[in-house]
Amino acid sequence: MRADTRKLLRAGLVIFLTGAVSAGLALTAFGGIGRQGPHTNSGWLAVMLAMGCLPTGFLTLLLALAKVYGDRRR
Repeated sequence: MRADTRKLLRAGLVIFLTGAVSAGLALTAFGGIGRQGPHTNSGWLAVMLAMGCLPTGFLTLLLALAKVYGDRRR
């Protein structure tokens, strides 16, 4: 696997895991989420971080996996 592919995989994984941890904290440690959203300010910050990181990390991981597949075909 090439160095640039590893960097892309690592970046996508870090971004996605940051969003997952943030969502988990918003649901548990930061007061939970009700019908009208999180109950605390830190819960809102965690939800906003998760909303940014989860889709970005997922798409970066998809790009990295496509790159791994393309590298193997060469």
